[in-house]
Formats: sequence, structure tokens, C-alpha cells
Amino acid sequence: MVEISNVKIYDLEESVIACRNSMRTTPPEYTKEEFEKSLPRAIKLAKTPSNFGEDNFLCGIRVAFDIKYPNYFTPELQRYHFLDIVSSTSKMHRLVQMDMDSCFNKYVTVQSKEQMKRLIHNYNEDKSYENFMRVISNCPLGVELFMRCTTNYRALKTIYKQRKHHKLKEDWGAFCKFIEELPYAKELIINS
Repeated sequence: MVEISNVKIYDLEESVIACRNSMRTTPPEYTKEEFEKSLPRAIKLAKTPSNFGEDNFLCGIRVAFDIKYPNYFTPELQRYHFLDIVSSTSKMHRLVQMDMDSCFNKYVTVQSKEQMKRLIHNYNEDKSYENFMRVISNCPLGVELFMRCTTNYRALKTIYKQRKHHKLKEDWGAFCKFIEELPYAKELIINS
């Protein structure tokens, strides 16, 4: 199931202050007072639809995090081209070295785990291309992998709206909970 850790937020204050740049005649001062003065406008702009452009300042609020996820989650997460994968587990390079008793989520059956153990054993006895392809091709989608990602508040606004009530409620539910816990998430992401 999805687990998110090591979350870092960058440029939240600076981006909120910058949301008023279109109405300025001089560059802003990046102070606590300016942030507090800019926050109401940022909240108002965050409520506009993403395709209008008024919420572009949200792109400057960058978020980085580690995520552990089942393999079936990958295609859905990767559809967001504004979520960059910094580095990830390589199933291709590490699958035959993974512990088959602990690397799968709770929905992978004992029979599937045992089959993987047999396929890996056969591969270790004969490292042929065919044996490797049997391992990689029969790996259950419930294998849990991990990666480091970067994104921004505007992207998370879209993800949240699209995935809040998704059928994969444990996985997308955990991801949406992560979004809900970000600083100013309610004002800038969720209620927008």
C-alpha cells in the first residue's frame, strides 16, 4: 500500500508573495509581513480553475517526497507528467534479489509468492534470458517498489481533485491524505 515519507516543501512563502506580482510596480520584499499580506490573495487565486492560469503561482510551491507503492499504482501516478521521478527501485535489476515474503502487499496470494520463489530459483540455477523473462513477466503487480518524486502544489491540486474518490481507495487515499497534511493544503489545494 502507498506510504509517503521524507516530505520537503520549497518556496511556499516566496510563491505566495509572488502571486501578487502582476499588480506590482516594484519587486516584492520577501518578509513575513508580506507573506501574511499576500496569503488572502493566494487563497482567492488558488480557487480558480487550473486552466484559467490565475493559480500559476502554485507551480512555485515545490514538494519532494519518497513513496513506497504497489507496482499497479505506477501507470496511474505516471499519467501526471508534472510529477517527476528523481530515482526509483529497479524491478529489472533487483527483483531476483528481493525477499519474496516481504516485498508484496497484503493482497498477493501465498501461491503467487511461492511461484515467484520457484521462478527465481530456476533463474539462479540457469541465468538464461528465458528464465529471466519468466521472472519479470510473472511478477505480481502487488510488488512494492519505492521512488523519490518532485512536484508542485498546482499539480497536487489536479491530482487531489481527480483521485480523492478513486477505486484504489487505500493507495490514492493515502496519497490524498499526504496532500491534505501539506502546509496550507486546505486553502491552496483542497478548497480551490
